[in-house]
Amino acid sequence: MIRLATDVGGTFTDLVGYDERTGEVFTAKSLTTVDDQSLGVLDAIAMAERKDGLRRRDVTFFAHGGTTVINAITERKGVRTALVTTAGFRDVLEIGRGNRPDLYNLQFHSPEPFVPRNLRFEVRERIDARGRVVAPMELDDLKPIIAACMKEEVDAVAILFLHSYANPEHEALCADILADALPFATICASHEVSRQWREYERSNTVVMNAYVQPIIQYYFERLEESLADQELTCPYYAMQSNGGIATFDQVVKSPLTLVESGPAGGVAGAARIGALIGETEVLSLDVGGTTAKCSLIHDSRPTLDAEYRLERSRINPGYAVQVPVVDIVEIGSGGGSIARIDERGALTVGPESAGSMPGPACYGRGGEKPTMSDALVTIGVFDPATFAGGTMTLDVEKARAAIATVAEPLGVSIEDAALSIIEIAHANMINALKLVTVQRGHDPRDAAFVISGGAGPALAASLGRELKVKSTVVPLHPGIFSAWGMLAAEPRADFRASWFSALDAGALSGADSRLAGLEREAIDYFAKGDQAEIRFTHRIEARYRGQEHGVFTLHEKGESMEAFAERFHAAHEKAYSFRLPHSAIEITMLHLEAVLSGPVIAVPKQKPAPDAADARPASHRNVYFGGLDGWVSCPVWERGRLTQGMTLNGPLIVEESTATTLVLRGQQLDLTPEGIMIIRETGDAQGGEH
Repeated sequence: MIRLATDVGGTFTDLVGYDERTGEVFTAKSLTTVDDQSLGVLDAIAMAERKDGLRRRDVTFFAHGGTTVINAITERKGVRTALVTTAGFRDVLEIGRGNRPDLYNLQFHSPEPFVPRNLRFEVRERIDARGRVVAPMELDDLKPIIAACMKEEVDAVAILFLHSYANPEHEALCADILADALPFATICASHEVSRQWREYERSNTVVMNAYVQPIIQYYFERLEESLADQELTCPYYAMQSNGGIATFDQVVKSPLTLVESGPAGGVAGAARIGALIGETEVLSLDVGGTTAKCSLIHDSRPTLDAEYRLERSRINPGYAVQVPVVDIVEIGSGGGSIARIDERGALTVGPESAGSMPGPACYGRGGEKPTMSDALVTIGVFDPATFAGGTMTLDVEKARAAIATVAEPLGVSIEDAALSIIEIAHANMINALKLVTVQRGHDPRDAAFVISGGAGPALAASLGRELKVKSTVVPLHPGIFSAWGMLAAEPRADFRASWFSALDAGALSGADSRLAGLEREAIDYFAKGDQAEIRFTHRIEARYRGQEHGVFTLHEKGESMEAFAERFHAAHEKAYSFRLPHSAIEITMLHLEAVLSGPVIAVPKQKPAPDAADARPASHRNVYFGGLDGWVSCPVWERGRLTQGMTLNGPLIVEESTATTLVLRGQQLDLTPEGIMIIRETGDAQGGEH
């Protein structure tokens, strides 16, 4: 009865297993195999067998998350895709919206569409916004399209007809015809992926879904075959971007739901940790080898991004995607992020990463550029001999040589240059954390700060101190926490449907009726029968009359119009800092969140050790803090030997197989009954804040 999860990251592939009968935990961390990520998964399983005695035949549940979808999109390695759309709308995909994030850039260009213009085809048909057929579909228009797709050797066809969210009749007919005529190609109709309005956003969504669908189908088929060959046969699940899991068969139909698969596992895990420590407001940060990803759990629920845009930045509008995605801010600042001197002579860190090959210089695999991992080794936070549980020995001299390439131009010591690299990465992460808190109307001082990833706990104490969070939390197995979080996730599906109505006495009863229809769809989706235990949450998107965009508001079945209006006013004020209590309200969309109750990873309480008061650190190590402190001798504790009831004062280091935690002077480390580490300020920061 082992529940097993694997997470494929940019640098490492992580594994966590939990035996529900014995309480055994199995962990592994192998290098990601970029060319075929499934090989890295098998490597991690084999490593867990050798190291912890993982028993494949006892695995009854397997969850998987990773970067396959987002890599295919960002690296432009999807399949050759065509678009079939309503006559007159061929260029919607390229025109996009009129918004320009980089307003004063006269050389600004809209993002390149994933389908070139010669593969965008038009069909004469028209359905209006109420779903009424205005003009029937001209079937003869499909003949030259089919011929062109054959000639161009198209692998996937996306179909987007105007207002198909209200009536998919024409799209469904077109999909059937193209599927018969192009049996070698994947056919993807927009109503199968999104039933939301806004043609440009739906166009992007269906095109990108078609762009990666054959790749994901092949990947999961190969992974499933490989697991079966290894005698690991059980239900297979994938981590979705909404914070829940779904079967391989379900996600293959809509692979875009995996766009933030790996990071969403970490958010699901942070929500589980928040529940264990009694915190409903949780700020999560996962610092991996390539990126740092942060998100906010509000009222014990991961926050969804209402307008997710892939590759969005300060100067790039990105690609709109109409699938539920946990609100994650991701920056190129991880353990493998490369430090360099820019053209102005300033030190910068990231977004370029050394990845798994060649990796940071300290890995000894040929990397020569300085990274944050090299900096952490140089100042003594990482122990070269015990890093990653001793599975790989770090080379301090190569790390120092790499750091010297930026120290010399800056005219500082190698140690101070290493500390500067860490401080710059620290500042980048603070900015990202403020994006999901302060700029979303939330105060980080109200939240517990759950930090994970291979490099995260080394920075946890300083980040938590600057944000002034309630507490800084280092969860169980922090270096492989996204995989752990997948075992804390339940099957989930989100159903959204555009529905326009003025808020009046009959509007909410009509919304309840339509939401009940979505509930029936959810029951069919999970295929567990009417008696299945499914938790439903209703949300309604609404706006003030005359506005372009709305906000999602929780809705309780049968509530009064006045109660919903007040909840909407409050949500609008939180999002936009004002309310218009006398303005008319319009409903624009319905959202049903459906979660199928299922087992999640158990976290047993530790037994207090009778000799906890007499416990001693395993060793001491010098850590460089800079300034007047310089090198400071810090006790080094093994996490496996820490027990409930122990209270330790910083500065100190806690080591475990997947991460190293640094606690600063003026901070106190406590353990919960489950063994979760909590860092709090004591107000006694003698020697200054490091």
